[in-house]
Amino acid sequence: MDIRIGIVQSMKEIDVELPADADRDQVMKDVEAALTGEKVLWLTDRKGRRVGIPASRIAYVELGTPASDRVVGFGAA
Repeated sequence: MDIRIGIVQSMKEIDVELPADADRDQVMKDVEAALTGEKVLWLTDRKGRRVGIPASRIAYVELGTPASDRVVGFGAA
């Protein structure tokens, strides 16, 4: 699953590719917890690297669709 995080007062975004088995609902809960009280949102990408984003600097979070929901090819419905 891909996650894109916009940073306050920055033109750049942080793109993190989470493991294919990442639980979308749990990621959303982690983001909400970081924004409501905790200081840093920590995510682990597909290669095992840890990414920490200060919650006070997060402008928006965009969660990509799970791999099982992606449609490829002609006539896909």
